[in-house]
Amino acid sequence: MNNVAIITARGGSKRIPRKNIRPFLGKPIIAYVIEAALQSGLFQEVMVSTDDAEIADVARHYGASVPFIRSAENADDHATTTDALLEVMADYERLGQLFEFGCCLYPTTPFVTAALLRRAFDTLTNQAFDTVYPVQTFGFPVQRAVGVETSGRVRWLQPEHQQTRSQDLEKAYHDTGQFYVFRTAALLKNRQLISANAGAIVISEMQAHDIDTEEDWQIAEFKWRLTNV
Repeated sequence: MNNVAIITARGGSKRIPRKNIRPFLGKPIIAYVIEAALQSGLFQEVMVSTDDAEIADVARHYGASVPFIRSAENADDHATTTDALLEVMADYERLGQLFEFGCCLYPTTPFVTAALLRRAFDTLTNQAFDTVYPVQTFGFPVQRAVGVETSGRVRWLQPEHQQTRSQDLEKAYHDTGQFYVFRTAALLKNRQLISANAGAIVISEMQAHDIDTEEDWQIAEFKWRLTNV
């Protein structure tokens, strides 16, 4: 097993202060992600990439390692996830450590489970994808979306589908923003996490919830209770 789990958790959070270590139903939200990665049995190393000392302490408490402190350059609002991952790969390489597969996890995704990680990893290793990540269907056909003008008037974004039955439209999916399993060689070569050669696993609406606002946080806790009774 020569795989690394990288949890990207920078200290800055504008919309929800200290979001990455805020208590979620009794424990820091990042703890759920760390525990899922450890319980999956997939990784030689489960590490947190952060620029924040408090986040680092919490991560270590729940079993993750923090072998490097993320650079200021890759911890600002303009740095991308790929930037952070490439920095981690370079830091490990300087220590003589190379990994065949990696998994990038976001710290505020408490619905991630060990089983879900194993499912994605199986898809990656059994097929020729560079990256695999979970997706969900949109709750309503995107082809029937409307735009709202400043006057309040609505307009069809795809008027050709105004009369098309919902069941006749192709299903559309969106990234859940939870995690990505990837081949490290492909990441280093392409310098991007999601290339044209990416695959997906489809999960239900109850297996993820994006948390960007206080309302999102409350809904996520409600959903988590429903699915973990």
